[in-house]
Amino acid sequence: MTTGPPKIGARISLAGHIGTIKFIGSVHDTIGTWLGVEWDDPTRGKHDGAKDGVQYFTCAVPNSGSFIRQTPSVEYGTSFARAVISRYVEDIRGPRSQEFVVLGSSNRSIEVEAVNLDKIRKKLSHVENLREVSLDGENVACAGPPGEIGKTCPNIRGLDLTKSLIPSWDTIAEITRELPLLERLALNQNRFTLPSGEAELSSAFLNLNELQLNKTLLTWIDFTEYLLPHLPNLTVVELGYNRLGHLSHESTPLEPGPPIANTKLSTVNFDGNRLNNWSDLCSSLVKFPTVDHLVLSFNSIECIPSPPKSDTSVAGGLAHIKFLTLSSNNLRSWCDIDALAEHCPVLETLNITGNPIIDEKHSRAIFVAKLPALKSLNGGTIPPKEREDCELFYLSYISQVGYKTEQEIITAHPRYQELREKYGQREPYVAPRQDNLNSRIIISPKKIKALPSMKLQTLQQKLRKTFKAPSKAEMSLYLEMSDTVAELSPGDSRDLIWWGLDEGSHLFVYIP
Repeated sequence: MTTGPPKIGARISLAGHIGTIKFIGSVHDTIGTWLGVEWDDPTRGKHDGAKDGVQYFTCAVPNSGSFIRQTPSVEYGTSFARAVISRYVEDIRGPRSQEFVVLGSSNRSIEVEAVNLDKIRKKLSHVENLREVSLDGENVACAGPPGEIGKTCPNIRGLDLTKSLIPSWDTIAEITRELPLLERLALNQNRFTLPSGEAELSSAFLNLNELQLNKTLLTWIDFTEYLLPHLPNLTVVELGYNRLGHLSHESTPLEPGPPIANTKLSTVNFDGNRLNNWSDLCSSLVKFPTVDHLVLSFNSIECIPSPPKSDTSVAGGLAHIKFLTLSSNNLRSWCDIDALAEHCPVLETLNITGNPIIDEKHSRAIFVAKLPALKSLNGGTIPPKEREDCELFYLSYISQVGYKTEQEIITAHPRYQELREKYGQREPYVAPRQDNLNSRIIISPKKIKALPSMKLQTLQQKLRKTFKAPSKAEMSLYLEMSDTVAELSPGDSRDLIWWGLDEGSHLFVYIP
């Protein structure tokens, strides 16, 4: 590792812990020079840069600072090319060296002499052919002499610089400018100062399309204002675990403005932040109509309000979203899902596991009925037949509530009129308990005894006799599960235990 005199803003590593020097100097009532460090891992810190009432430096994360001495144990990092060689090139041992390897299948009991390992090392040492490079934890701190990276490994397509000692975006640009084929870049668990000017980034990321910025504390505003204009081909960005409580300025919300020009951004990942304001999300994303994948898992969203008709910074902000992940938030009301349908009218894929609302009875069927464009829910595909069944069930579900007027139903269930027309219920409204889908279904509960080894097709024949159905009449079977109803294949020859039927199982039999 290279060493040198410390300076403000430098990144250091001490016993594997990485931090940024925020202060260099004397501290009251002590002797000698101290380094004031803000640690990336806040649990290593002891204070916010203050001692005995004197503020020597400040920390972005509370209590992540401490004072240390400059010792040989403090590492200041190495250059990019040296890190590549250190990671991917082994030293040549020479013809006189005798090397042994342990046979993997011998439980370390058989050791044999290895011949021509140097030949293999030379072949692997052609780092100029590397396409995917990971320097995670290699303490890269600088680009090195101009041109060195281009000569060493110019063909890199994917690069991981997680947990580096790189201090700024200007340094990142010095590295990537010599990697013209770079498409994927991981910069997780770093702390970078923002770029100092346009010239430094203008030619540094021309082909980059995937960027990971998790655990960097970078804000959405800094990303969109200072970085995105220099990323003309970026399609995917990850900003997870960045302690984001909001996307706009907390005191001055973003103005809607026109859409951002010349951007291809399509996927944004906010996993593991603290976002809780849906309106702020909408107003912050309204300028990015190309974004159709949005990840909001493990945030703090408790409510999705309906979009206000008069505020264009909220209404339409997520109208282009097709794939949405809302798992592990705190949504618990069906009103939130009705509002989600308004915000995301073309939503095709939704993951909402880990929310209280998912524990509601028949939740899958109601989700499907409330979101008309949905094709996949929580990883399960929604075929057309299931959609029809869910929507018919939803109409039946509504009819059992006992609303007094049709307007009450329309207010509580925005899709009610659409579904009524879709399934031919066009007659004048009559009180639900007198004329509704539920009243037209004959429910005749029966108890059936069957051995687990019985074939499903045999059970169907038994059911035909029980319900006195013609032998050629169509019959559909549905098995009630914990959160949905699964259709069983007609005429299947597998036994009932294979299908999961056991004592107390509930089967629904439909005979047109």
